[in-house]
Amino acid sequence: MLERFINDDALFNVDPLIKMALIHHQFESIHPFYDGNGRTGRIINVLYLVKAELLDIPLLYLSNYIVRNKGEYYRLLQAVRDDEAWEEWVMYMLDAVEQTAEQAIKMIKAISLALMDYKQRIRNQFRFYSQDLINSLFQHPYTKIAFLERDLQVSRLTATKYLDDLAEAGFVEKVKAGRSNYYINLALIRVIKEDER
Repeated sequence: MLERFINDDALFNVDPLIKMALIHHQFESIHPFYDGNGRTGRIINVLYLVKAELLDIPLLYLSNYIVRNKGEYYRLLQAVRDDEAWEEWVMYMLDAVEQTAEQAIKMIKAISLALMDYKQRIRNQFRFYSQDLINSLFQHPYTKIAFLERDLQVSRLTATKYLDDLAEAGFVEKVKAGRSNYYINLALIRVIKEDER
């Protein structure tokens, strides 16, 4: 029945954000898994918003909001079961979407600024600058020699030199883990840590 409710808009044609809140409550109430109901339910939220074409990609991470407001989350889940307090529940979920979206926009802007800063400074300091290099550095919070080899189509020796030069200049931090070297993008890590606060 829940699957039909999610996929058949004729059953209950309402704003997709409100429907997402209802779907989430219903999913959490049927407890189909021994563990992981919350994580799975939050993934369903985002996938439903993609299906409803409110998101292009599943990029809305509601878990932070829900974890920070866990007491209220559980109180409102139960209030719907006990007193059919749907309005409060829906308002909680809409607030979660709004605050999470604002945080995501802030983070994307911070990453964009960090990327532009690296682009300008690396271009000014190194002859090996390329947009492919910048893209590779910002694809993950860290990179490896093999990633740069693949992304820039250069030899292992060349990729190592590029990354070591960037580490020496303070753009990345070289960290040895086992037999591999990882190069941590310092600006990107700062943005991620700031977002976690």
